[in-house]
Amino acid sequence: QVQLVESGGGLVQAGGSLRLSCVSSGRTFGTYSMGWFRQAPGKEREFVAYISGFGTGTRYADSVKGRFTITRDRGKNTVYLQMNSLKPEDTAVYYCAAHSSPWLPRNDEIEYWGQGTQVTVSS
Repeated sequence: QVQLVESGGGLVQAGGSLRLSCVSSGRTFGTYSMGWFRQAPGKEREFVAYISGFGTGTRYADSVKGRFTITRDRGKNTVYLQMNSLKPEDTAVYYCAAHSSPWLPRNDEIEYWGQGTQVTVSS
């Protein structure tokens, strides 16, 4: 069983930055692809970014390209989401996600989810 625990959310002004972290339990972290999703009030959960198990491949939603960066530290079993130039529309609960394959997954292949961390961007 894989457990994912997010941290790093908070309140920030528009144009500011935050870095989210997600620590994964288990020995299989290095072989899992990881990602971030978000859900704003009244909206469906949406994909934000993925990183492959080897850390060599990434994918981003168009809405965050050039502003967000996903990275991973295999030694710390941790994946990060660096968020820069934040906008009020980035306000959401951000969820860490994992797929039991090193390759970038389809959204419907996510098997594990964290509890989420709130990000609020004020205008």
